[in-house]
Amino acid sequence: MSANLTAHLDLSQHQPLALEHRYMQAQRIAVQAAQLGLEYYRQRETLEVLHKDGVGQDVVSMADRELEDFIKGQLAEQFPEDGFLGEETGASDLQARCIWVVDPIDGTSCFVNGLHTWCVSIGLLVDGVPYLGAVADANHDELFHACKGLGAYVNQTPIVVNPAADLTLGVTGVGTSHRRGKEHFVPFLKQLLDEGGMFIRNGSGALMIAYVAAGRLLGYYETHINSWDCLAGLVLVSEAGGQCSDFLKDQGLTEGNPLLVAAPQLYPALARMIGPSLNG
Repeated sequence: MSANLTAHLDLSQHQPLALEHRYMQAQRIAVQAAQLGLEYYRQRETLEVLHKDGVGQDVVSMADRELEDFIKGQLAEQFPEDGFLGEETGASDLQARCIWVVDPIDGTSCFVNGLHTWCVSIGLLVDGVPYLGAVADANHDELFHACKGLGAYVNQTPIVVNPAADLTLGVTGVGTSHRRGKEHFVPFLKQLLDEGGMFIRNGSGALMIAYVAAGRLLGYYETHINSWDCLAGLVLVSEAGGQCSDFLKDQGLTEGNPLLVAAPQLYPALARMIGPSLNG
């Protein structure tokens, strides 16, 4: 894979940005951060947990902050010219050509309650385009990663979206929050169930999007998601042959948006169930 990666990037207009190095570093940092998170996870009873803005679903722990500080420090050391957008520390240098978009622990509620459905997500925008991503799941020793034009992988195994032609032949991931958009959640579920589909919500959007790329889920719909939860996943799904809604429209990077990712043969059916809310 390394030789193919080098060949692709040498021919790319972005080659002076050392994207091969960024891709390899994103994988390394994601894995190291996830292992650090696993140490906190094993002693989670000792962590102070705070609720953001009084909303029970949105929680933050010392582990979230420590992991984001670690990731941000590693990236700044390697790529001081790059911008950064993180869930815990916010945005800096968003005018840069390369912008890292990071969720140190996606699925914090799962993390603090002993559920194995949390991960580290690191994505990179290059000139406004999702270019590479790494999603590290330390509990299952899996690293989902992709770079534009080079395919998607779990560890070193190539992955592709599910080939099923019918929503009854697999499981669709779903997510929502107590922020805007939740009113669209139950109507979508009803239509999916009426069509004979099944659904799962595991508490980590980043992980379920990676599962779409790996063919484990048919698709994933969230009524409103933030960029740090899905930027890496957008690259994973696209490189695995899937289809993604236009998440970055209308300030999606900083404000979030609805999101649908799915195998291309199933995307239209799921989009119809969501209706106009998917497009604002």
